[in-house]
Amino acid sequence: MADPKGFLKSSRELPKRRPVDVRIQDWKEVYQDFEGQALVQQASRCMDCGIPFCHNGCPLGNLIPEWNDLVRREDWQGAVERLHATNNFPEFTGRLCPAPCESACVLGINVDPVTIKQVEVEIIDRAWDEGWVQPQLPERLSGKTVAVVGSGPAGLAAAQQLSRAGHTVAVYERDDRIGGLLRYGIPEFKMEKSHLDRRLAQMEAEGVRFRPSSDIGGAVTWANVRGRYDAVVVATGATAWRELDVPGRELDGVVQAMEYLPWANRVQEGDFEVAPISAQGKHVVVIGGGDTGADCVGTAHRQGAASVTQLEIMPRPADQRPDEAPWPTYPMVYRVTSAHEEGGERLYAISTERFIGNEQGQVTAIELVEVRMVDGRFEAVPETKQELPADLVTLAMGFVGPQAETIHTQLGVELDPRGNIARDEKFMSSVEGVFIAGDAGRGQSLIVWAIAEGRAVASCVDVFLTGETNLPFPVRPTDRPLVV
Repeated sequence: MADPKGFLKSSRELPKRRPVDVRIQDWKEVYQDFEGQALVQQASRCMDCGIPFCHNGCPLGNLIPEWNDLVRREDWQGAVERLHATNNFPEFTGRLCPAPCESACVLGINVDPVTIKQVEVEIIDRAWDEGWVQPQLPERLSGKTVAVVGSGPAGLAAAQQLSRAGHTVAVYERDDRIGGLLRYGIPEFKMEKSHLDRRLAQMEAEGVRFRPSSDIGGAVTWANVRGRYDAVVVATGATAWRELDVPGRELDGVVQAMEYLPWANRVQEGDFEVAPISAQGKHVVVIGGGDTGADCVGTAHRQGAASVTQLEIMPRPADQRPDEAPWPTYPMVYRVTSAHEEGGERLYAISTERFIGNEQGQVTAIELVEVRMVDGRFEAVPETKQELPADLVTLAMGFVGPQAETIHTQLGVELDPRGNIARDEKFMSSVEGVFIAGDAGRGQSLIVWAIAEGRAVASCVDVFLTGETNLPFPVRPTDRPLVV
């Protein structure tokens, strides 16, 4: 780095969020613009650390010190070229990734790390504004065809890479619009869908064909798809949600997060004036303390909930990095997202005993009990039962794996002991020519792992079809993140 003392001159700074009373009146992204020179100053904090552990923290292998230095020198076009060298969709990761790269930043050992994620998103946003992001057409077509089933980040990354390698690619999606959870899982206030739409337009210009409203395994079988294409990439995600088997689960108003969140997105798409499942005027309880739970919290605020309470069975995390999560691992610490900043209550070490309903079968309350960990198991704390009013309960407890029943029965692919679709070191399933990318093979994970696996799968498919490849191979199925 040309300014080896940059991290000594400037402290970490992020863009400010719009005022709470303003932003909960709309669905726009919560952050205000970040002045360009302030970002240059933040990029200059990147150290000449010798061994950039941020590379290891990021499964994409993003060239973080390189594009930080290019931003510091205000070579924005060079910066986006280095950014795109490892990441097809930095506008997605820059908004949605929890930034394990920042947890692995060498500067973060004893002070605040570099604002890697913010630099990333500012680079790509400027590139779009300046017209630097253009379709990349292959020099020649291979004559080979590939079906990508699933249009989340893994499927889109695989499709774009394979199209640029010269193959004819069709992306199948069971929903009526392309994007997977990027479209119908991530709320607008975290990522406005215009960012997704313009990337899809670029991919269409590159020759990728999109096939929404295509539920493979139903009217069109997996065998049909395998027979029509030279290779198939399965990127269907880990969409089998975790259930909560307690009395009263059948009551109206107790829904899965992914039965609740998509309706708000569909309202923003213009499909409905009001979401069929809405928090307006209701006492909302969100069960699950992760990102999906926070998405439910922010959505409920914007829909005008009477109250919002988020429950987490684990104890409240520490404010600082705990000893059991040393640098450069990703620590479990107490975080306040924009949704939490907007209001509501967060309760920790709480377990749900049952849902209480009225004669009409509508949930009206939830019975809770405090818990503690004893010999690795949760144990109820005596005399701590309580009731909370609840007109709407969303279950945001994560996902247990892919919905793999039809591909298993129709195509005969094998599953691993965890219920994920088994694959070898080249991402191929037990059926030749059928490759597995992202959460369908890994289990629930981060967007950066999905994109990295999509890029890696594309490399393996290219070799399968042509015998060689110039595409990158950033990760292997056995790679694991620096987390505890």
